[in-house]
Amino acid sequence: MPKYLRLKNAGEVFFFTVVTFQRQKLFDDEPCRRLLAQTIKEVKNSHPFTIEAWVLLPDHLHCIWTLPPGDEDFSTRWRLIKGKFSRRASLWRRQEHLLNPSRRRRRETTIWQRRFWEHAIRDEKDFQNHFDYIHYNPMKHGLVRRVRAWPYSTFHRYVRQGIYPEDWGGEILFAGDDLFGE
Repeated sequence: MPKYLRLKNAGEVFFFTVVTFQRQKLFDDEPCRRLLAQTIKEVKNSHPFTIEAWVLLPDHLHCIWTLPPGDEDFSTRWRLIKGKFSRRASLWRRQEHLLNPSRRRRRETTIWQRRFWEHAIRDEKDFQNHFDYIHYNPMKHGLVRRVRAWPYSTFHRYVRQGIYPEDWGGEILFAGDDLFGE
């Protein structure tokens, strides 16, 4: 069983899911991944938060953030991240044919879904469940056979810190795998 991080401030720790518009696989693209990382760094400098766990998949991301004591304004942080990223990425990722009248009226891009899913982490067990969910997610989606094979995750940080063993999550055998070595 892994040695888990400890929940610091219940009520100031949140799990998020953020999805690209129409599930576009934006984050298969290295420039998009770098731009997202740069944008998050900029927003963290002006509106601090701690990333407890993170996974970036081709068309969505999951993360757990801890906000400063007394601060629950995650919406501003996501608005800034999504807005800055969209303005920069739209230069090469804008898809005019996907803009409907509502998106045009709101001056939206074709980068992100409008909303995001948030969940306030309630207690230690809730934190541990979401922490594991994040790191197992690439396997859940069939992107890798082993958690350690997915490079866009905080899993590797927690292996280095001894929180997870390198083989955590086991291995998925895909249809057609030779189960008996023959």
